[in-house]
Amino acid sequence: MKTAEAAETAEAVETAEAADPGARHDLGPVTRTFLAVLWRDLYTTTRRPTAFLLQVIVQPLLLFFVFGKVLGEAGFTKGDFGATLLPGVMALNAFLVALENTAMPLIMDFSWSGEIEDRLLAPIPGELVAVAKSAYGTLCGLFAGLVMAPVGFLVLGTTGWPLAAWPGVLLILVLGAATGAALGLMLGTIVSPDRIGVTFAIVMAPVTFTGSVQYPWSSLGHLRWFQVISAINPLTYVSEGLRAATLSGPPSSIPLWLDALVLLSALAVTAVIGIRGFMSRAIG
Repeated sequence: MKTAEAAETAEAVETAEAADPGARHDLGPVTRTFLAVLWRDLYTTTRRPTAFLLQVIVQPLLLFFVFGKVLGEAGFTKGDFGATLLPGVMALNAFLVALENTAMPLIMDFSWSGEIEDRLLAPIPGELVAVAKSAYGTLCGLFAGLVMAPVGFLVLGTTGWPLAAWPGVLLILVLGAATGAALGLMLGTIVSPDRIGVTFAIVMAPVTFTGSVQYPWSSLGHLRWFQVISAINPLTYVSEGLRAATLSGPPSSIPLWLDALVLLSALAVTAVIGIRGFMSRAIG
């Protein structure tokens, strides 16, 4: 017998087909169900926009204000620091929002809420349920990264980027958000509910402060050991990729193509581990 959420998923599919009768012929049943599962998460987010927007905006806005304005006016940073900071904060927001919006719902679904059982009743392979969770986190992260551009231009007083920079920006943001979501999928299937706080404290702080958010990776040459640690963090390649796409002048310390290649590799590894972990928890 279907539970309430499984029934809602089926209803979402029927509603989409009723709105577009040609969709039944254009999309297979697996694709329609996958999109319905994904749409349900997106629709739930639109019902609580205030909480999501606070998650997206508050911390980056404080970073812009403190590092870009306060320290600048106090004379601790140079005039062009805002141009370096903006890509880093966009990268941080895209990566962490994607991670959190994938990992936290999964941890709850596999524990006290039990909603994952309803999703597994949908007529699609279990692996696609995991992919839908990651796709939702990726879209959240992409939005979180993009919304930081106008906020950063306004708060930091930096000029906008030329149109030629945006294809590279979008590529890195999509790859960065997808990698963050895949890492969230992996954590969400590994972490038990009673260890959420400890695990996120252990993971979030090192990821944030070794991701080259507030400084270029090349500036760590005099701290070689820390530069090596930062090179292991996928967030570094999101930050440096955005700088490579947007900053004029000397070439970035890590070329755009290399940033994209590393992120693709990290995405593939974390996605495989995350999907396997998801299926193991789902079957168990």
